[in-house]
Amino acid sequence: MPRNKKNDSSPNFFADVYEVARLIPKGRVTSYGAIGNYLGAKSSARMVGWAMHGCPKDVPAHRVVNSSGLLTGKHHFNPPEKMERLLKREGVVVVRDKVKNFREIFWDPSRELL
Repeated sequence: MPRNKKNDSSPNFFADVYEVARLIPKGRVTSYGAIGNYLGAKSSARMVGWAMHGCPKDVPAHRVVNSSGLLTGKHHFNPPEKMERLLKREGVVVVRDKVKNFREIFWDPSRELL
């Protein structure tokens, strides 16, 4: 598992982001910043978001939200409602584009992937 990467512009950064995102359990969510922090690139939430925008189909991008639980990436889904639909299918409650009980179902790779 990738850990403590020091340069978020490395050619493998996107691949590392995808590898971490594939580990998010169904019914849980994480944030762009939490993935970046896990990879040792603490201020790279935007770069993680950019990676998620173009991710392969086998990456559960719908499980990655902003640090408040908002579905800020939904406009990259077709249609935009698909992100919420996929989360709800996994039992995640979404109200007005925000994950309810965000803190309770938040998956922090820095704690979960020891």
